[in-house]
Amino acid sequence: MSAKLQTPIDYLKGVGPNRADLLRKELGIHTYQDLINLFPNRYIDRTQYYKINQLQRNNADVQIIGKITGFKEVAQKRGKRLVATFQDDTGTMELVWFRGHKWIRDSLKPNKPYVAFGKTNWFSGKFNMAHPDLELLEDHQKNLSSGMQAIYPSTEKLTNKGISNRVMSKIMQQLFIETGGKFTETLSENICSELKLISKKDALFNVHFPKNQNLLSKAQYRLKFEELFYIQLQLILKNLIHKSKIKGFPFEKVGDYFNTFFSTHLPFQLTNAQKRVLKEIRVDLGSNAQMNRLLQGDVGSGKTIVALMSMLIALDNGFQACLMAPTEILSVQHYNGLVEQCKSLNISIKLLTGSTKTSDRKKIHDSLENGELQILIGTHALLEDKVKFKNLGLAIIDEQHRFGVAQRSKLWKKNTSPPHILVMTATPIPRTLAMSLYGDLDISVIDELPPGRKPVKTVHRYDKNRLNVFRFIRDEIDKGRQIYIVYPLIQESSALDYKDLMDGYESISRDFPMPKYQISIVHGKMKPADKEYEMQRFIKGETQIMVATTVIEVGVNVPNASVMIIESAERFGLSQLHQLRGRVGRGAEQSYCILMTGHKLSSDSKTRMETMVKTNDGFEIAEVDLRLRGPGDIMGTQQSGVLNLKIADIIKDNDILQSARFYAKKVLQNDQTLSKPENSVLLNTYKQLGKYKNIWNYIS
Repeated sequence: MSAKLQTPIDYLKGVGPNRADLLRKELGIHTYQDLINLFPNRYIDRTQYYKINQLQRNNADVQIIGKITGFKEVAQKRGKRLVATFQDDTGTMELVWFRGHKWIRDSLKPNKPYVAFGKTNWFSGKFNMAHPDLELLEDHQKNLSSGMQAIYPSTEKLTNKGISNRVMSKIMQQLFIETGGKFTETLSENICSELKLISKKDALFNVHFPKNQNLLSKAQYRLKFEELFYIQLQLILKNLIHKSKIKGFPFEKVGDYFNTFFSTHLPFQLTNAQKRVLKEIRVDLGSNAQMNRLLQGDVGSGKTIVALMSMLIALDNGFQACLMAPTEILSVQHYNGLVEQCKSLNISIKLLTGSTKTSDRKKIHDSLENGELQILIGTHALLEDKVKFKNLGLAIIDEQHRFGVAQRSKLWKKNTSPPHILVMTATPIPRTLAMSLYGDLDISVIDELPPGRKPVKTVHRYDKNRLNVFRFIRDEIDKGRQIYIVYPLIQESSALDYKDLMDGYESISRDFPMPKYQISIVHGKMKPADKEYEMQRFIKGETQIMVATTVIEVGVNVPNASVMIIESAERFGLSQLHQLRGRVGRGAEQSYCILMTGHKLSSDSKTRMETMVKTNDGFEIAEVDLRLRGPGDIMGTQQSGVLNLKIADIIKDNDILQSARFYAKKVLQNDQTLSKPENSVLLNTYKQLGKYKNIWNYIS
């Protein structure tokens, strides 16, 4: 990357201070480097020329070579229009202007060959072209953009201030003239020859001024590969450096706690997927490096038992462990489950949340510091400065996307040496995104459900089928089952959502009258104690129906609940629908999920309903979600900036991403420091990318 590319954009001929200011504000272009990386959105094919007798009535962009043989002015309702007769050797057509007559007549030369480019219209028996792009044939032949014409990203402000696509094209040509089209190669010879990639110089030229479709495709492939390759190189390097520099505590043995639990207290046989993941975790814990692993598993796949067994290994080696969850409901549930499973192991486990009493907090703090307390479960309260461990060996974070990176690192600092980290999520992340966002974590996946679990049957019903749905609910309640009915909650304060919920509650109360039926209701406006009371009634089976907003999306476990009805399902995203469906199907009985919608559905909503009915596989659902919503939305705000890619598209270019990751791994396996002569290009480019951070956003 030559130093010339770091020149401020103001110095490029034809830009000047005013245009430079607009380019900075509107498109973030500060330097020549930024301009060269402004890749076109699309292209217009200017490689083909039409004869007038070949034109079709399809209102398409075409270009024709011909001569202007005369002008006339035609009166119309308002003012006049200027019409020129344009002729080639097969016929004539008209060129039309509604304004700028004098300037046009003065600047155009009759009987000289021109290239006319624009949209054709058929009007009173003849083709015409309004406000065509006209260029003398000899200028056109000298021009760089005579092949496929690039159309650049733009904004309303740029267009209004006269920075049209034509101007952008001119500026881009000027950049190539000033740099002489000399761009340093950024990939090694090995990679270029193995993948038959064209050079960096040719790729940049052909992405801005492609002569034909074939050269354009080669240029795009080369630039996409390079962009994804360096992102992967950075992530994999980060992981390797992490492993070599950050020493973890080696947990050398698997002892009594683990073995006793495994042989006598396991509530069910582990699935093969659980065994495989446990093995991966044991290898990490036994090595000298700090574990940094992401554990993905669909709702109900048994992540918690894997988390518990990992904690037992920490205890066997004389260390403490903690588990942090995003909500109080979820941390209470984890706590109750662990206490139940460990009751005969004689382990000290405590719960710390925002509602823990001050006197209890004091005891927890003391017993943590002197090492009596072995496992601490809780919410963000675990991150407070007062919470100090004697020797924290393993920290587990549940539903990681709800915690920022800064919060994760706070846990690290609870010790002189950082604990092993296991991050769990029930939000399946498509492989493409996982490779890009969590490429610096090792990833384990539990991809099978525990035996005895039947997949939930999902159906889509319109509002007019409501009576049948209610009949089905009655039958299920008669069999002793319980039902969830969930209403959308777009904003906690939204009066409309609250009204929907209350109207729904009233109509359900009419159809399921007391005393035969009991109904719980839970929503965001209730006090925590009231919410907890209603939840407990449902958990104990005192109520048969739970009417709720999405408060229950994460972490309510009622094995006897067998039906999930989602009202206005079209207002939910796919991952939310999948999370809600995961609240049923936790017992041995067949469970059902009923998606209720109105009749008018957008095509995206239809796709979401069809996907839910067709599959229970969270990863498949996540892939569809990614296609519908794009990567930024899925990761939530704190991570949407990560994928600020210049040319690659993480969804469409999945195979290029796989290839980029493969080559990045291959290079680093043979030469972790990139110090071999054949990798000097890679090292140099990597350092440059680090220096000019605006080139590519660093990854959280």
